[in-house]
Amino acid sequence: MDGSPPAGPSDAAISARTDAYFNRTRAIVQRFGDVRVTYAVFLRRPVVSAPRLAVEFLESVARDRGTRFEIELMHPEGTWVGAGDPLLYVTGSLVELADLETLYLQKLGPPCVAAHNAYQMCVELPDVSFLAMDARHCAGAEMANMMAYAASVGGGAAIKEGAKGFIGNATDATAHWFGAPRGYGTMPHALIGYAGSTLRAAEMFQEAFPDENLTVLVDYFGREVTDGLAVCRRFPELAAAGKVAVRLDTHGGRFLEGLDPAESYAVLERHAPGAIRRYRSETELRHLVGTGVSASAIWRMREALDEAGFPKVRIVASSGFNVQKCRVMADAKAPIDVVGTGSYLPDIWSETYATADIVSYDGAPRVKVGREFLLRRNGDRKKNGNHGG
Repeated sequence: MDGSPPAGPSDAAISARTDAYFNRTRAIVQRFGDVRVTYAVFLRRPVVSAPRLAVEFLESVARDRGTRFEIELMHPEGTWVGAGDPLLYVTGSLVELADLETLYLQKLGPPCVAAHNAYQMCVELPDVSFLAMDARHCAGAEMANMMAYAASVGGGAAIKEGAKGFIGNATDATAHWFGAPRGYGTMPHALIGYAGSTLRAAEMFQEAFPDENLTVLVDYFGREVTDGLAVCRRFPELAAAGKVAVRLDTHGGRFLEGLDPAESYAVLERHAPGAIRRYRSETELRHLVGTGVSASAIWRMREALDEAGFPKVRIVASSGFNVQKCRVMADAKAPIDVVGTGSYLPDIWSETYATADIVSYDGAPRVKVGREFLLRRNGDRKKNGNHGG
């Protein structure tokens, strides 16, 4: 390794992966004469700026083609961007830029939306740590990398506001975005099925990985409280040292062990009565006192652990956590230590579509009717310096 920046994709690979009309535009401009253009790149919804992957792609292609792109980043990484507000302006040869739009937009929109989703969750539950468990919901390695990057950006923005944010994710390949050497995670439901009992799965894990903290899924047999306490009693030293956690992933088709609608209300009445005395939508009520991983389920698990003498055993909550669910959990003061969130990071894929328009040709402002808002205004300034590739 010589320390030089990695090369970008070949021209053949770019041509094969880009929209055909961009390839034809490049060929036409090559024939009739090049022009220097500026693209405005934006999304149609509010986002958190997460441009690094797109910028690095543009810079790598510029190096490989022996050209230079002037990239003006209007919103630094981790900052809020309004709908339709250009994230960046890209200036350079139209011949060299025309066929890149498809690929850099793919690398920009999804991270920006996912970063916004991650940020919103973290600020709703500022005292809770988050894990990005989205890898198996992603369409391949490139998307998984984008989502991990996005979670680190959105979580980082929340950390600046006092939240704990995202502490890691599920895979080794993308753990570097969180400054971690490897991904987090102990066991899936499959291991418990293999072991035949929750306790035996915990014993197997502890024997195989004696230096690791022990986080145990406790919903496989529908005995979250019983099996969770059995693991704590089996490993009392680890439990007393705060090295044991129970992960609640109860299916939405049933209540946590020992709960029903009446008892769920009773649990919240003991711990967060205000949360159930206000008007609630059907979805909010389900998050509070319904089936699955509800606020009442988390409070009941905390009660059982404390009553059994395990106050340092942590609770990891997963299953359907989005901004709305986090908001309800905060209102109920649910005693969550860690939230594992997966499918919500890339939620509503249609919102991730970024787009770009040329707004000047050889310095002359020109854009299609209806997109005049993208034109540079007097006083427009670069907000985070100039990138050149």
